[in-house]
Amino acid sequence: CVLALLALPAALKALDPPASPAAPSAIKLSSAERAAVFRAAGFKLAGGKWQSCGDPGTMSYSPGTIDWVRDINGDGLPEALVTEGSTYCFGNTGTGFSLVGKTRTGPWRLIHQSPGMADLLATRGAGNWPDLQVGGPGFCFSVLRWNGRAYVHHRFEYEGKRCRPNR
Repeated sequence: CVLALLALPAALKALDPPASPAAPSAIKLSSAERAAVFRAAGFKLAGGKWQSCGDPGTMSYSPGTIDWVRDINGDGLPEALVTEGSTYCFGNTGTGFSLVGKTRTGPWRLIHQSPGMADLLATRGAGNWPDLQVGGPGFCFSVLRWNGRAYVHHRFEYEGKRCRPNR
C-alpha cells in the first residue's frame, strides 16, 4: 500500500495532457514590471493588494493576480493575463480577466478585458494571436478572435466543438 501511495504522484503526472501549443514558456517580471502590468489592466494597489472591480470586501473576493506572462503571438514581446475573483463584480462566473501586452516602445497596454475565465486556444487570428475562449457557467462559450485591432466574437464552442448557447 505504501509503495502504491508513493507512486501515485508519478501516475497522476502521466495522466496530465501534453502542453498546449498555445502555452509558450513563462517569462519572469521584476517588481516594477509587475506593477506596470497591473496598472495597464486597470488595477490599483490598496492595502498591499491589487484591486480593480470595486468589491466592497465580500467573502468571494480575491485580489488581482498575474496568472502568466509569455509571448502568445510570437512577436518577441510578452503578454500577461491578470485575474480577479468576485461574485459581487462578476456574477456567477466569479472571475474576470485582463489581457495586457508589452509594446515595442516599452509600456504595457490593455488588449482585452472581460468577466469570465480566459483560455487560449490553438486556433489563431490576425497577427498570429491565439483565439480566446471566455468561459463561465454553462456549456457553450464565446470564442473571440483578434482582427488586427481588437478581440471580437468569432464563434461559440464547447470542448472543441461548435455549439449554440441557450438564450
